[in-house]
Amino acid sequence: MLKEKAGVIAGQIWEALNGNEKGMTQKELKKATKLKTEKELFLGLGWLLREDKIEEKEDEAGELTFVLK
Repeated sequence: MLKEKAGVIAGQIWEALNGNEKGMTQKELKKATKLKTEKELFLGLGWLLREDKIEEKEDEAGELTFVLK
């Protein structure tokens, strides 16, 4: 059940990032995907990172931005 949920969330995140070349922050992704918790967001991000579909960039303030590869 959790594995299926992770895949669905990963798909939502991928759709939000698709065509957005500058990437999106955690907050922007959570809003764009309408996810209720950060736990759900990180579940999907972890899936995409493990599959090597996205990369993360950290700015000087420590904020992460995610982009499709």
